[in-house]
Amino acid sequence: MNHVFHRNARASYPVAAKGDGVYILDSEGKRYLDASGGAAVSCLGHSETRVTDAIKRQLDEIPFAHTGFFSNDPMEALADHLIARAPGDLDRVYFVSGGSEAIEAALKMARQYFMEIGQPERHKIIARRQSYHGNTLGALAVGGNEWRREQFKPLLIDTSHVSPCFAYRDRRDDESEEAYGQRVADELDAAIREHGPETVAAFVCEPVVGATLGAVPAVPGYLKRIREICDEHGVLLIFDEVMCGMGRTGYLYACEEDGAAPDLLTIAKGLGAGYQPIGATLVSSKIFDAIHDGSGFFQHGHTYMGHPAACAGALAVQKVIEEDNLLENVRAMGAKLKAALEERFGNHHHVGDIRGRGLFLGVELVEDRASKKCFDPARKVHAKVKAKAMELGLMCYPMGGTIDGRVGDHVLLAPPFIIDENHIEEIVGKLGEAIDEAVR
Repeated sequence: MNHVFHRNARASYPVAAKGDGVYILDSEGKRYLDASGGAAVSCLGHSETRVTDAIKRQLDEIPFAHTGFFSNDPMEALADHLIARAPGDLDRVYFVSGGSEAIEAALKMARQYFMEIGQPERHKIIARRQSYHGNTLGALAVGGNEWRREQFKPLLIDTSHVSPCFAYRDRRDDESEEAYGQRVADELDAAIREHGPETVAAFVCEPVVGATLGAVPAVPGYLKRIREICDEHGVLLIFDEVMCGMGRTGYLYACEEDGAAPDLLTIAKGLGAGYQPIGATLVSSKIFDAIHDGSGFFQHGHTYMGHPAACAGALAVQKVIEEDNLLENVRAMGAKLKAALEERFGNHHHVGDIRGRGLFLGVELVEDRASKKCFDPARKVHAKVKAKAMELGLMCYPMGGTIDGRVGDHVLLAPPFIIDENHIEEIVGKLGEAIDEAVR
């Protein structure tokens, strides 16, 4: 009898038994190439001994000490590592256990910052439609996916949402990418003015949108314009890099490619590569100083924040990425994977767009390529792609509701940073077979 409450209560899952590089083996011995990193998590694959050895060493020293009483060396060293490479004036790291917790912390920091500096009327949060920021109630409230939010709306704080930066769907034919980016960024300016700048605390966005849109990057100039608008109105800027950060796009922090830096930045998945649960909120010096020089106490916390074994594992992950020059491999293999996808699907009647950065790529599926018409949601094309891919021994991350939380299908690819050209051939071959069967 199975007593596990699985995420899909009706599903029957294979049992993951062993990791072997980019592959997971189930209890029957079947191999699955992890072309999605689970959910863009397993950036080093599933058997990196330098990471597991670091965790084991830390467990031998001390497995846990509550941060209400102690600091610990792995937490201090990991914070130093992250800040030494961080953009802008990010200066402090608040460790948590995952991405949703990181967003919750960022929202509370934004609110407390304005309380500390004597602007208590600033409490409103603006985000973007079709965004995803996590599943806790605060994170869900700022997220813009209506399907995820709908049944929980009575429990959510009031937030507002502007358009995403989604050039494939929303850029006019007579617009350059830059002009489109400026136009859609200016929606934020209009929203702040409509609310009253003195009431708005923060704007939250993903530099490259992950699960809900399928690896949609900001167009050139968009994030810089967002930064200008926030500065003009005294609004804090939060970048959610839980999925797109920590090297996934070929840059340690995804926003580096756009030349924009936030006041708060959240990371998680690729931070610890799945070897231990960990996330973090990076905080600018002005926010930290306001709390430090004000009440002196951030009114928030979790039991397992700054967990020594999790921090030791995450630090080992980040060291492996640097020692093995994996960001260069992400850029090189990302270009090769995108080229292979374009060769296989570039003229496919049911593939509308291939997009993304580095090893963070999306394939949008459509009923008709010319008109960009979506499949009927009742067909559940994305679910069919996943089922067939798993049958073939390929893990990918298909999602429905690309357009509005209900309509649209895409496949997200986020393979480990250690893939090579043979893995790319296997990914594209098996994905092609899965898509062809799903859209029949």
